[in-house]
Amino acid sequence: MKKLFTYMESPIGPLSIVRNEKGICAIQFLILEEEEAMDFQPSDSLLMEAVRQLEEYFQQSRTSFELPVDIQGTDFQQSVWDALRHIPIGETRSYSEIAEQIDNKKAVRAVGQANKANPVPIIIPCHRVIGKNQSLTGYAGKEIDKKRKLLKIEGVLSKQ
Repeated sequence: MKKLFTYMESPIGPLSIVRNEKGICAIQFLILEEEEAMDFQPSDSLLMEAVRQLEEYFQQSRTSFELPVDIQGTDFQQSVWDALRHIPIGETRSYSEIAEQIDNKKAVRAVGQANKANPVPIIIPCHRVIGKNQSLTGYAGKEIDKKRKLLKIEGVLSKQ
């Protein structure tokens, strides 16, 4: 099966949502161009459900996602992503807290790299990981404004 994708507008800008035969495999902060290996398919039922759940999240009426995901990564990345899934909405954790949670206290920078490699941001809430000093460090490269907006939506930061 070719990968299918759609896109949506969101409070953090346009999002492209990609699926394969097993589930959602990518969310990207841009509009994808049709590629040889992917088809634009806005009426695909799983992609439509992903858009619906993301819209509910942005409207603050959804606190968790119920979507099949199919993401590829190293065992270390998978352990970090699993830890991120357990950070409740409205809460944050530091990179060092995630490293401790996965029993690898010295892996703080590696946790940051695993966050950066997260293929399904928002669904796996890497935006909820902040610096030990409460700073909003690193998100999707240099997309700190998106991290700030997501944390405001979740009520972590004041709505000022």
